[in-house]
Amino acid sequence: MELGLRDRVCVVTGSTAGIGLETARLLVSEGARVVTAGRRGAPDIGAALHVEADLSRPGEPERVVERAVAELGGIDSLVNNVGVARQAKFEDVSDDEWDEYWQLNLMSHVRAIRAALPAMRQRGGGAIVNVSSSAGKRPSTGMPHYSVVKAAMLSLSRLVADLYAKDGIRCNAVTPGPTSTDAWLGDGGLADQQGDREEVLAKVGAGRPLGRLARPEEIAAVVVFLCSDRASYVTGAAWSADGGTVPIIV
Repeated sequence: MELGLRDRVCVVTGSTAGIGLETARLLVSEGARVVTAGRRGAPDIGAALHVEADLSRPGEPERVVERAVAELGGIDSLVNNVGVARQAKFEDVSDDEWDEYWQLNLMSHVRAIRAALPAMRQRGGGAIVNVSSSAGKRPSTGMPHYSVVKAAMLSLSRLVADLYAKDGIRCNAVTPGPTSTDAWLGDGGLADQQGDREEVLAKVGAGRPLGRLARPEEIAAVVVFLCSDRASYVTGAAWSADGGTVPIIV
């Protein structure tokens, strides 16, 4: 299926690993000119530009977008993927950690969107995809601050969709469930934080109707579709990609 992404300039934050990396890789395979961004060095996927940036800091998301516009001539799609998560009890999360999650998991998205709007308007439109979480729809009691901030991201996505539809700018969210990335599988990651790694992963997988964790490329496929011309009539939506974890409310 032709997605209409050839030569489109697509910025993907948090794209040196996990879902962001697979999203960037798939966009490159579709012929897009991809801008990767994150704290690590450039991934070897054929991206047009890489910007090392600490996206939790004011000014850094803006700098990524400005580099894309200056060096590639504009921006057509923005994927906000950067984020952090850990297991914690609600009463144990400090004010500083609440603020850390707010800055990286939400304000980085706000700043990147704000910076991208003028360039998208100049192009006559664009697509924004925010990678939220199934925890944004149904809070995870083991990740309280992560859940609350991811829910705020869903509200942000709907707000931006409503505000800028008249400019031809679409904004959607994707809500993955547990995914086989370093966040879950890495040393000290979410699996290790909950006990015996293999037991935790088996239990988490069994808790999905599909019976397993997602693969990052499965989430990337949904994100890339929402960036594409094939999703030209889709905006203001929160697409579940969670193996059936959060049921549809009718």
